[in-house]
Amino acid sequence: MTSTRAALAALVTCTTALALMGASAPAPYPPASKGGPWPQGTVRTVGKLVAKLPGRQAESCSAAIVDSPSGSVVATAAHCIASPERPREPEAMYFQPAYEGKGASTRGKGEGPKTVLAHGWKVTSWRTAPGWDTDKSLESVLPYDWAFLRMEKRGGRTIQDVYGANKLRTEPVRGGRTATLGYPASSPYDGETLDYCAGKAHLYERGEIPAANVGALSLRPCRLTQGVSGGPWLRGIDRKRGSGTLVAVTSVGSDDELLGRPYPKSAKALLKKFGAEHGR
Repeated sequence: MTSTRAALAALVTCTTALALMGASAPAPYPPASKGGPWPQGTVRTVGKLVAKLPGRQAESCSAAIVDSPSGSVVATAAHCIASPERPREPEAMYFQPAYEGKGASTRGKGEGPKTVLAHGWKVTSWRTAPGWDTDKSLESVLPYDWAFLRMEKRGGRTIQDVYGANKLRTEPVRGGRTATLGYPASSPYDGETLDYCAGKAHLYERGEIPAANVGALSLRPCRLTQGVSGGPWLRGIDRKRGSGTLVAVTSVGSDDELLGRPYPKSAKALLKKFGAEHGR
């Protein structure tokens, strides 16, 4: 997750009746959160994404499976692949849905990324948003900070066959109740558990924020740290299926705020083409 400050330095009747009978509205799901552990531990369609970099280095992000014709597409942030700050693309990328660390013995030792690199689903190709250009300034390309990844098959089955998928929703996306999930890896988090923020998201309009983030969704307070980049912003989550409607991916953040990048209408056509059946 890129720092917001660094990136933007230039920066009814039925209801009444129920109340009279003593009933109450069902509690929202998931509960409001400023950055705590996911209630069920993991979500089937959400996982940890690890990029293998030159010099035996690794970089962690988050990602989510998105419904596609091939059943083999995962959504994340474009800067998890390459960015003006790190223009060189990774040697390889791996994704593990429903990732869950093995306990305190793995924490602080970099075992999480090693586990995903060793056992995760391999990314076979990727497509960043048109307009994402690592030769330009980060501020100028932030509106295009989203990407799709194509995954390998295992035993003839796609990743969507095994885990399910989230439905993509493109703009216009208004503010409203939203949850953003991911694997924060900077203190006080360790990258081994799925954490989230949930509440009423705000849609930034012109005059409220520098131009690079106009149209972004905001959750505040949200204290998730680096490692949640590319994580999904979901609505209408089905707790049994572990899926919902994907409205954005995490792009930038600060100490108490996270911004999600919604998808333009053109993203649906790109997903259809990139995730076509012949791409299996």
